[in-house]
Amino acid sequence: MTDALPHGERDLRRLLGGLSPRREPGDWVFAVVREPAPEALLRAAAITVREREGLTLVLRAADAAAAGVPASAAHAWITLDVHSALDSVGLTAAISDALARAGISANVVAGYHHDHLLVPLARADDALVVLRRLGARPPTPPLG
Repeated sequence: MTDALPHGERDLRRLLGGLSPRREPGDWVFAVVREPAPEALLRAAAITVREREGLTLVLRAADAAAAGVPASAAHAWITLDVHSALDSVGLTAAISDALARAGISANVVAGYHHDHLLVPLARADDALVVLRRLGARPPTPPLG
């Protein structure tokens, strides 16, 4: 039997108030490889997602280039330092809505402790401003 993991925050107002977005160093890309993937690429990948079409990797742009794998345009990685519970409701919607209103696309990945966003490199600073403002005001109704 294993010890239970600590639960994160569930209250949306506290989640938004504690976002504390920060940019991770580097430029990040999405790449798709067939399995079995080369071990060096697996070690370099920060995120992997297995899909029917292949294994999606999120890795530093330099690592993708060095391996010679085709990759997406570069993205900035933003981590939300708030520890959100896996069963919290509304955080992803509020973030996505705020970024959408600013015309910023975002790919959201949930880790156990934090949520992570991959946004277009050219919009990274804008995304940080939007997220910091979001934490300073109550949630708005979603687009719709």
